[in-house]
Amino acid sequence: MESRKLGRSDVEVSVVTLGAWAIGGWMWGGTDDEAAIAGIRKAVDLGMTSIDTAPVYGFGHSERIVGQAVKGHRNEIQLLTKFGLRWDIEQGTNPFHSTLPDGTPVTVCKYAGRKSVIEECERSLKRLGTDHIDLYQHHWPDPATPIEETMEALDRLLKQGKILAAGVSNYSPEQMAEAQRVVPLASSQPPYSMIRRDIEDDVLPYCREHGIAVLVYSPLQGGILTGKVTMDREFPETDLRHNNPYYTKENRRRVLDFLEEIRPIAEAHEATLAQAVINWTIHRPGVTASLVGVRNPKQAEENAGAVAFELTEEETRHIDDLLGNLQLEL
Repeated sequence: MESRKLGRSDVEVSVVTLGAWAIGGWMWGGTDDEAAIAGIRKAVDLGMTSIDTAPVYGFGHSERIVGQAVKGHRNEIQLLTKFGLRWDIEQGTNPFHSTLPDGTPVTVCKYAGRKSVIEECERSLKRLGTDHIDLYQHHWPDPATPIEETMEALDRLLKQGKILAAGVSNYSPEQMAEAQRVVPLASSQPPYSMIRRDIEDDVLPYCREHGIAVLVYSPLQGGILTGKVTMDREFPETDLRHNNPYYTKENRRRVLDFLEEIRPIAEAHEATLAQAVINWTIHRPGVTASLVGVRNPKQAEENAGAVAFELTEEETRHIDDLLGNLQLEL
């Protein structure tokens, strides 16, 4: 599988990167650890050597699963993780309530103070079973902590060799500019999909201009762009898709109709709809890699297969024209 460089750093990632949010179980209705580990190992075998996770994904559970899955194969893999969402301290901003896997209530807050960043890094290293993290990313901006302070912590970790590259997630161009005054950013991780393209107006142009890689997440918009989310599908309250505006009956119908229109393109390449969507995503101008969730070996095989072909210019134009006429109520 093709690898692409993260900005001006020495780190390269697979163009389809394994997203490990769902395997943590948090906000995805639980997880199957054995299937997740098998899925990760299958993905790596198929060339998806980059794995993106975060402490908050299952409150450490996702990182532990990833660490277990890659044990003995660390030199073949790029580990990407994050910091800045704390559930274990009484400090932070923008709190929201959640529960630990055992049902214990917790409050998750944004916090990225200097000492906290260093502490989180040490904990992630231990959970992942490694002595360094290839890409360490600030998960969400913390309005109460100056970006300069957060980035100073990243600079310290870079100099110590505990991280090889620094990145951000969910940052605006203005916030990235502020961060770059302190530390060189290798990457930005924003949400992006066929039906959520707002970063084309600001984030993508800024990153292209400043040599910052872009790792997009949710390219399948939580699964709706696979074509497998039928009109009668119901999601439990513990699932992030419950009451999600993209999943209303009206929007679901419009997306399914759009997918039927592009199905012939996918079939022409002997590909699934999800593979066609991922392929379209990784060839968008400015997109370095696409994060795609893997919960079992079958999903790993399908996601890796998204690089087995390339859409033609005519096919891409047709998809873009259809998307231009797709109107969702959000």
